[in-house]
Amino acid sequence: MSDARAVLYSYFRSSASYRVRIGLALKGIDYEYRAVHLVEEGGAQYKPAYAALNPMHEVPSLLIDGYVLSQSLPILEYLDETRPAPPLLPADAYGRAKARQLAECVNASIQPLQNLRVLKKLESDFGAVEETRRAWVAHFIHSGFRGIEAILRDTAGTYAVGDAVTLADICLVPQVVGSARFGVTLEDYPVLAAVAARAGALPAFEAAHPSRQPDAQ
Repeated sequence: MSDARAVLYSYFRSSASYRVRIGLALKGIDYEYRAVHLVEEGGAQYKPAYAALNPMHEVPSLLIDGYVLSQSLPILEYLDETRPAPPLLPADAYGRAKARQLAECVNASIQPLQNLRVLKKLESDFGAVEETRRAWVAHFIHSGFRGIEAILRDTAGTYAVGDAVTLADICLVPQVVGSARFGVTLEDYPVLAAVAARAGALPAFEAAHPSRQPDAQ
């Protein structure tokens, strides 16, 4: 593995970047933060220099150990495999499956439908005004949160899966924080609210919060 300092290409409000920031903080990995503004001047993610790093034009990208990694969940699993302490997945196979299930409830079922590219497409091709776009996002967040709440009733302890932080918490907290931007509250999801509050208060989660990033607005 390379001894060079890691570099994270991130956008403060990106929930996927937020997940990786949490993982890096939990693992105690020092890194350089390089902001990729997703909106200004048509989006820095489309500039040739960044596109060469990430052909999908997305954040985050992580330079670590001489590699360029992208997509938040593979990045987190790489960190867990190369730096096992503290673990991001439970020791038992069932626990790992449930942690990954909850992570994918966010990563696959909620987040893609609130992605900036999707919202811009709704506006440009279908004339969706801001109120309509916000209602679109809120609908899918609530739909996902209802399912997550039901799963958590069976898996939650102190955190989402038992009493140790896992990949599930790393995905759930950024989604909860970002959902407030779309007027989504947690009154109907008491288990999710409690789990997210406990995890979100941990130092690694606080350090990764969007408001604490160099490019925060």
